[in-house]
Amino acid sequence: MHKTIRGKLFITFLLTTLFVVAGMYVFMRWSINQGFSEFINNRQNEQVRHLVDKLTEQYAIKQNWDSLANDKEKWIELLSQSNPQYRNRQSSWTEQAKSEPNNLWPPSLPNQTGNRRFTPFGLRIMLLNAEKGMIFGRKEALQQLALTPIRYEEKIIGYLGLLPSNNGFSQISEIQFIERQSKSLMWIAGLMVILSAALALLLTYTLGRPIKRITNAAKALAIGQYDIRLPVESNDELGELARDFNGMAAALDQSEQSRRRWVADISHELRTPLAILRGELEALQDGIHPLTPEAIDSLVGDVMRLNRLTEDLYQLSLSDQGALSYRKIHLDPVEILQEDLSLFHSEFQKKHIHIKWTNHLPNSVKIYADPVRLSQLYRNLLNNSFNYTDSHGQLTITIYRKIDQCIISFSDTAPGVPEEELPKLFDRFYRLESSRNRHHGGAGLGLAICNNIVKAHDGTIQAFPSAMKGLTIRVELPICV
Repeated sequence: MHKTIRGKLFITFLLTTLFVVAGMYVFMRWSINQGFSEFINNRQNEQVRHLVDKLTEQYAIKQNWDSLANDKEKWIELLSQSNPQYRNRQSSWTEQAKSEPNNLWPPSLPNQTGNRRFTPFGLRIMLLNAEKGMIFGRKEALQQLALTPIRYEEKIIGYLGLLPSNNGFSQISEIQFIERQSKSLMWIAGLMVILSAALALLLTYTLGRPIKRITNAAKALAIGQYDIRLPVESNDELGELARDFNGMAAALDQSEQSRRRWVADISHELRTPLAILRGELEALQDGIHPLTPEAIDSLVGDVMRLNRLTEDLYQLSLSDQGALSYRKIHLDPVEILQEDLSLFHSEFQKKHIHIKWTNHLPNSVKIYADPVRLSQLYRNLLNNSFNYTDSHGQLTITIYRKIDQCIISFSDTAPGVPEEELPKLFDRFYRLESSRNRHHGGAGLGLAICNNIVKAHDGTIQAFPSAMKGLTIRVELPICV
């Protein structure tokens, strides 16, 4: 399980929770011990002050310790008054204390040595005189005592000594309280670990399910199932990833469909001129058509059309891959357009197409472009207008500037293009009418090449209906500042 993303998420969540719970457990144990120790110390100091007051009163009666030193039962009674909880338990102390020397305290109880879990307050108290001589106590424990002076009339009349507790607790109830708190904390920590494990499973399932779907979809996409889509169930990063995946799948699907159309169109475009060429050659072989100069000219024409098609395909593939060589310089786009237009002038005259030239530029402008590719762009656009404009029509070329863009538009007369077909004009192999004469209409690659050339110059090219019921192609190229 740990090799999957769900397993890794589960282990991560669980370990994080374990560290947090362990840290909280240690902190709570420390906080309880610190707080309870402070409470015990305050209570112990209060008991010491209470016992000091009682001893001061006892001293004031005789102005000495002699009467108390000879009365161990009175000493035990004073200890009991300072801690009432031990009144019911002092009989064992009294019996043992009577059998020992009078000033020996605490008594040697059977369980006083060894692993005692707590030492009562009364068994840790010793009484010393002003010279720190022993009144009630043990000489071997003098070095461990914490001494509190007993004063009477601004004079130190003795010291009350307190032995340290074995574990900081002087009553069994205190130990029981700490044990109960420790057990409660352990149960709470265990419950938190179980809840965290359940929450980690829920989170890993919730987060792992969309990731699993994305993984399966990616595998399907890798084997060519481009129609697969992911449901978008959220607006977080996983939802954004699903949307991006769907966009990528749609792009791949469109690319695959374009590739298939591309292969089909290429095979169709190549098959037609080859079939014509083959038919004419077979007719010559069979003697159906005589081998005349006219027949040879027809064969050469078919070969040239096939050559133009393969050249267009080659140029388009180069422009798609960005492999067309661009040698850009600063040039005047109007001058190149005028030169190319002069080459087409006689062709347009033969078809009786009038050319209207309108230049709104007050001064010449410079763009950063490749003159050869720019000329290829112009010639394709002029050739497109020549082939798709009826005789006795008109071509209007308008040039003007808009901010930092040089805009050149080619507007011709009928026939026009329906508006819903305009976005498809720059698709490869697109023809408005499939029955249009292939010898004049070409293979439908010219505008696709134009689109690539304009993009390579950081410009835009768009198609619109013209006011003369024909088509307008507008090219925008950035002007050098």
